[in-house]
Amino acid sequence: MDDQDRIPRSLSALSLITSGVGLVRPEEQVLDAMLDGWERQMLARNLSVVTVRNRRAQVRAFVEHSNEYPWTWMPRHADEWFADLRSVKGLALSTIRNYQVGLRIFGEYVTDPAYEWPLVCQERFDAFPTQVLNEVNSAAHVADYEGLPTRRAFTLAELESLFAHVDATAMDRAARGTKGWASVFRDGVIFKLAYGYGMRRNEVRMLDVTDFSPNPHAPEFGAFGVLLIRHGKAQRGSAPKRRSVLTVWPWTVDVVQQYLQEARPLLHTNGGDALFPTERGERIAGEVLSRRLRAYCDELGLDPALTFHSLRRSYVTTLMEQGFELRFVQDQVGHDYGSTTSLYTCVSSDFRVRTLRRALDADIAQALARTPTEKTLEGTR
Repeated sequence: MDDQDRIPRSLSALSLITSGVGLVRPEEQVLDAMLDGWERQMLARNLSVVTVRNRRAQVRAFVEHSNEYPWTWMPRHADEWFADLRSVKGLALSTIRNYQVGLRIFGEYVTDPAYEWPLVCQERFDAFPTQVLNEVNSAAHVADYEGLPTRRAFTLAELESLFAHVDATAMDRAARGTKGWASVFRDGVIFKLAYGYGMRRNEVRMLDVTDFSPNPHAPEFGAFGVLLIRHGKAQRGSAPKRRSVLTVWPWTVDVVQQYLQEARPLLHTNGGDALFPTERGERIAGEVLSRRLRAYCDELGLDPALTFHSLRRSYVTTLMEQGFELRFVQDQVGHDYGSTTSLYTCVSSDFRVRTLRRALDADIAQALARTPTEKTLEGTR
């Protein structure tokens, strides 16, 4: 569409009713005005710019697939689109539901009399928008976890091989004088800290040098006893959630100190505080981190189901296996509910066997400790 054909973003539904403007391409221009108004409404609800952009794109994709406009949509158009997304494009169930949420709230917006789009459509097209999604043809959110069942944590052996492989790659490049060894070393530190503090991908890439501070109750960690995470996963319509993560393992301190002394000075920080800058001085992108982790895993022949988020799962699993209380682990990873933390736990078979053995041994010891009189009384019950 040419720029001159677009309705100015300030033009509302009321303007379309009262102005009497003759539109060159009325269907496209009214749709644009709808999307612009919906965008402003979502921004007013404090939804992120990324969410707003994605939802707008979802509605556009539905228009292109159905070859219809909101005032001519019917439920069967939605059914056909989502059937195509599942059977042809193979989108995940959670992604399908996300698309349905976006389309449904757009339907709520354009059918709300307060925004006057029904009146605009009735006047210009002799039709009006209707809600095409309801509880009958929408996926319900009935499970706490909807990720792929293949998703899991790294085992300790896999973590050791991954960290050793990245370190060896960096040292080999440094020994041969190959450019970029510091970047590979930085990648290894990112993976180690994502595991060592149970961080999400965006949380670790947004760290600053100043986010570390001492823990007065654990002076052995020096200046690295607490890590402030400022860009935690936000709830809908809210700012990123902040949390403080306590350092648990001494080796994480050694990793950070070595990186700050040997590798980070070789990267271009542009005078900023970003802990993990790129060669150009920008913060490393999340997609880049995922691609590099996948490349290292492929070089080792590790399970394709392992992702960057698997490092966070591994952190939860390791803490649980080491006997930390669930509430402590929950606070460390920033979960509102312990049930969510439990979903992250992928305890090993050895851990479960040891736990069962301890329970059985305790029962046997208790039985052996009972007096003959107690045994007699129990037998007469």
